[in-house]
Amino acid sequence: MRKLQYFKDRKKVRLSRSFGGTFAIFMFLVIIGVFMALPIVYSIVQSIKPLEEIFAYPPKFFVKNPTFDNYVQVYQLCQNLWVPLSRYVFNSLFISVLGTVVYVFIASMAAFPLSKHNFPGKVIISLVIVWALLFRPEVTGVAQYIIISKLNMINTYWSMLLPPLAGTFGVFLMMQFMETAIPDSLLEAARIDGAKEYRIFFSIAMPAVKPAWLTLVIFTFQSFWNATGVSYIYDESLKTLPSVLTNISSGGLARSGASSAVAVILLIPPIIIFIISQSSMTETMAHTGLK
Repeated sequence: MRKLQYFKDRKKVRLSRSFGGTFAIFMFLVIIGVFMALPIVYSIVQSIKPLEEIFAYPPKFFVKNPTFDNYVQVYQLCQNLWVPLSRYVFNSLFISVLGTVVYVFIASMAAFPLSKHNFPGKVIISLVIVWALLFRPEVTGVAQYIIISKLNMINTYWSMLLPPLAGTFGVFLMMQFMETAIPDSLLEAARIDGAKEYRIFFSIAMPAVKPAWLTLVIFTFQSFWNATGVSYIYDESLKTLPSVLTNISSGGLARSGASSAVAVILLIPPIIIFIISQSSMTETMAHTGLK
């Protein structure tokens, strides 16, 4: 009887929504989706335009004579590099994957006690985390370079891994999510059953905040992937793919098409990570009420 009444109530709610209101909401979401997709579509269109269409006036959004010469030019320029292109790809993937995994782990480990435990200095530490969000990388650039130089980490992977790991955005994001997504009663029940803090963190806290750390994975991977490391890396064999592709595309007007192709190439890995994380995040949120 309860199930029957539940379905009757849902049916009443559905019938109370007008067709005009549903259509208006649908059209609004379509417009927002198209508006958000325009930059990506425009980048792809620009990458397959010949030079005469890139500099055409008035500029046109669509391409008349699509060509892949811009990608061919990028490939040819990469063949003339001193270091194989595969080395740059490896450097970018190694730094991005390792940095993302380590940062998500550190941010989650730091956020858990700050959100679910009481200890001396908790309020001060939380305020420092929030205040640190106000500082731009340009403000701390000189201090970071001095520290990296004193630690003899110039021209090493550590120079690109350590500075981002000190960022507080991930800690702040995980703190906010853990405070609301993890009930204190659930943690107390686990402690009564004899679970230790590490077991609680990995078996209860992390699965409960999966949408949060998947979101953090997207932002962190994008940050590491787009990092060029020009301030710390001078050895050609340690440079990343964005740095070398940026140098390739900065060759004047003749390489404007190659520059557009480079922009599309650099978009591919973050988009793939976003699609994978978004699907997992949606599935987790959809099943949260059933677990």
